[in-house]
Formats: sequence, structure tokens, C-alpha cells
Amino acid sequence: MTKLKMNGGAADPPPPELKPPPALYQGAVAAGAAKATAPWKKIFTLGIASGCHIAFGAYLAITVGGACPGIAAENPGLQKIILGAFGLPFGLIMTLVSGGELFTGNTALVTAAYKEGKIKAKDLAKSWIASYVGNFVGSLFLAYLAYKSGTLGSGPAAAAIATGKASLPWDVAFTRGILCNWLVCMAVYMASGCSSMIGKMTAVWFPISAFVALGLDHSVANMFIIPLGMLRGADITIADFLMKNLIPVTLGNIVGGALCVMAPYGMSFGNWGKKA
Repeated sequence: MTKLKMNGGAADPPPPELKPPPALYQGAVAAGAAKATAPWKKIFTLGIASGCHIAFGAYLAITVGGACPGIAAENPGLQKIILGAFGLPFGLIMTLVSGGELFTGNTALVTAAYKEGKIKAKDLAKSWIASYVGNFVGSLFLAYLAYKSGTLGSGPAAAAIATGKASLPWDVAFTRGILCNWLVCMAVYMASGCSSMIGKMTAVWFPISAFVALGLDHSVANMFIIPLGMLRGADITIADFLMKNLIPVTLGNIVGGALCVMAPYGMSFGNWGKKA
């Protein structure tokens, strides 16, 4: 039961279930400033944890949604919903609730703090680089453990998904990265304004399950999916992984988080584009 503080004999009201839009934006700015001013080691360490969380989500998606060949053949829309519903949403929930550092979310929150003058450019760079490298380390670690666990059996899903992602034209991967992180950062942004666990879970579930079902590309998830596929026999070189997928998807994720999500709210509720 939530304890209420007493102030002159009157109980303080509980926080609102959902912050109004202006307060939601200011909360995102404050969260971004707190993230960016943390020590490099802390951001990196929590980035490893978040890389593992997102990897666990992708691991579950591949294990469940990727193991439905009959459904995929007869009802491909249903198979995509299964792929999206079971996996990535729980990975992001683990990160948001536990205080992890996810690069894709930081492209929105930390950018907002920078544009509002709460942090310096070096803080923005530290946050993005430390969380990205930490996410990569965590994702690769989980990819190896998933491979060694033997839980995927002889199913071809991991290799097939990885091959498809590493075969995209550069502009397609970039565009999918924009669309993906538009949804991911909306999930992070909305969840940050919810005071209850069920509110945060609801805010996360719909956009995250949607981006997976739509076939969009998330750089951190791909740090797990493609290396796992390579371990499982996919004919993908490291150059293919980096140049055909990870780099264009990462750049697209930055555009999706910083411009598609935060810019409209920064211009509406903050100081983006306004003269000092």
C-alpha cells in the first residue's frame, strides 16, 4: 500500500496516473539530463544490462514467433503479431523498470536535455557512445549464451531472420531504423509519464509489439539477432552486418528518436527553435 505523507494534517495526493503533456516533456528532459551526467562507467555498465534485456526479448521472439512455420504459411499476419507480442516488449519493460541505459531511448531523452541547455555536447556524446558500446557488449554476450544453450533446436528462424536483415539495401535499412525508433521512443516517452507499473507496461506493449510485427529494425536488437544468426550458420560477414544493417539502422534510429519523437514536443512544450 502506498504511504501518503502528511502535511499539516492533510495527506499529500498520490501522483497522477499519467502526466499531462507539458509535464511529460519536462520529465523527459530531467530524465535525459540525469542519464547524461552519470559517470561513463555507470552508463556503460547499465548499457550492458540493457543490451542483455533487449537480447532476451529478441531471443523469446525468435523462439516463439519464429517457430510458427505453419501459421506463417497460412496466416502471415497472425505470425507477425505473435512475433511482436512475445519478446521485445518484455525486454524494454525490464530496462525501463530497472533503470538501464538503452542507446535508442537515449537518442530521444538525452537529446531533449541537450536542446534545453541542461547538458553539454560532450555529455550527449558520452551518453550515446557509452550506452551504445554497453548495449553491443550485452547483446553479443546473450547471443553467445543463446547459441550455446541449445534451446533453439534445429529451427532455421535465427539464421533466416539475420540473413534477411543483412541483405537490405542501405536506404531501406535506414528508413526501417527511423520508423522503428519512432515507435520505441514513443514507448519510452509515454512510459516515463506513467506512475503505475500497469501503465508503463501498457505504454510499452503496443508500440514495441507493433514495430516487430511491422518488420522494422532496432539497432540494439539487431546486435543480438544478426550475430546469433551468424553463429547459427547464416552466410553473413562482419562487413555485411556492420555496413548493410547496423550502421544504417543506427543512423535511422537517431533520426527517429531525436527528430520524429522529441522535436515536435520540444517545439511545443520546450525551447527548440526559439531564440534565447
